[in-house]
Amino acid sequence: MPPGVPAANTRSESFDLVVLEAFAEIDAQWHDQLGDLDLAVDEIPRMLPRDPETVQWPDEVTADGPIPLARLLPAGIDTAGRPSKARIVLFRRPLESRADKGADLLDLVHEVLVQQVATHLGVDEDTIDPNPQ
Repeated sequence: MPPGVPAANTRSESFDLVVLEAFAEIDAQWHDQLGDLDLAVDEIPRMLPRDPETVQWPDEVTADGPIPLARLLPAGIDTAGRPSKARIVLFRRPLESRADKGADLLDLVHEVLVQQVATHLGVDEDTIDPNPQ
């Protein structure tokens, strides 16, 4: 299949497209407030709880029980001493495993992004998405 044809996309590339589609509506409404925010995708979370039975994640982490689905990293200073933007990191494999194929993954990623953007801006999720699916 020629490059650029959807069937030629890897799972990772397909997921990236879902993330961009899920974020588009949020960005359209909140673009001016999100200039200091980046999006990133990791395959799996690098942080796992020591005791999955009693884990309590901070607001910056969206999780399904003991498994993180996304994490908000605050703005700060990078290792070279330069200012860095805040970043939402979505964890592809946990999100994919919790969603059916197609639209359900899009809905789940959108829901997670709404939670993360609300945390980043310090507002209620209903402010970001007043009509959740």
